[in-house]
Amino acid sequence: MYQPTITVSTQKIDDQILIKVQDNGNGISEAIKDKIFQPFFTTKPTGQGTGLGLSLAYDIVTKGHGGTLEILTSEGAGSTFITTLKML
Repeated sequence: MYQPTITVSTQKIDDQILIKVQDNGNGISEAIKDKIFQPFFTTKPTGQGTGLGLSLAYDIVTKGHGGTLEILTSEGAGSTFITTLKML
């Protein structure tokens, strides 16, 4: 039986902190992977999602804190979001 799981881990590398959020879901297809950080992009039906969550997160991390936010994913194998921030 499928057990949805989310794992959060942190790692210090030199003067940076890596925050990894990993799930064991369906993953994200290559066809839409490059669009997920765009404002208003959603795969949900009309009225069920604004498509702003990942876009806002991306802007906060990259523009607000000078970090990076990337995704490692493959269809059927889950996704890992990796946030990198400089230590103060």
